[in-house]
Amino acid sequence: MFAAQPVTPIQDIVFLLDVDNTLLDGDRIVTDFTHHLESALGTRAAHRFWEISGALREDLGYVDYLGALQRCRADDVPAGGDGSGLLQVASFLLDYPFEERLYPRAMEVLQRLNTLGATVILSDGDVVLQPRKIIRSGLWAAVSGRVVVCARKERRIDLVQRLHPARHYVMIDDKPRVLAAMKSALGDRVTTVLPRQGHYALDAVEIASHPPPDVSVACIGDLADQDIRPLLGSLVVRGERVPAAFAGRLGQRG
Repeated sequence: MFAAQPVTPIQDIVFLLDVDNTLLDGDRIVTDFTHHLESALGTRAAHRFWEISGALREDLGYVDYLGALQRCRADDVPAGGDGSGLLQVASFLLDYPFEERLYPRAMEVLQRLNTLGATVILSDGDVVLQPRKIIRSGLWAAVSGRVVVCARKERRIDLVQRLHPARHYVMIDDKPRVLAAMKSALGDRVTTVLPRQGHYALDAVEIASHPPPDVSVACIGDLADQDIRPLLGSLVVRGERVPAAFAGRLGQRG
């Protein structure tokens, strides 16, 4: 687990935002990476890389591309003749222009949500590439360093509540599975939001396998203009409805 922020005082509302295919176009990044991988390693070695990566994901609960490259080296997977292909692929990942893969208006959404509550990045991932992705994309600065990167985040709700306690959470994620787990754990204390972008959010089988989210939007950028009040529904804070003045702020564009 990687958490960049110490425990904070309890907040009225904390917005939890995923990264890949929620704020960043993760599918586009994977496509670019796949093309570079096959160019640097060749088709056979690239196929072996994906086998290793898939096995690691099952074990760890997240995609670990750098770990898979290390395993390829340890297993003597052919890599561009002299082995330099693995180094080229690693450099491609670390130097990738992640800021160019932000979804349209993603930063504007974060700026608006920051006026309504605390924004927190909550992402699955390793402790090297995932934080680098968040930093290089500008997301780290946009949430003032409130970043939690862990494995199987839907099982670490206790960690989230300890680091960023809130009376109500809004979870914004492209995976119906994650949203369903958060709703099961927190009930009425969380509002789940699904941006319908990325392969998980558009997978009919994945969608049918889980209860629907509280709110769906066509894309993350829609939250820059949309009235946020429906995200909270009949939010109750310590037995009382949200104060009228606060509810009024939720309906304003930040």
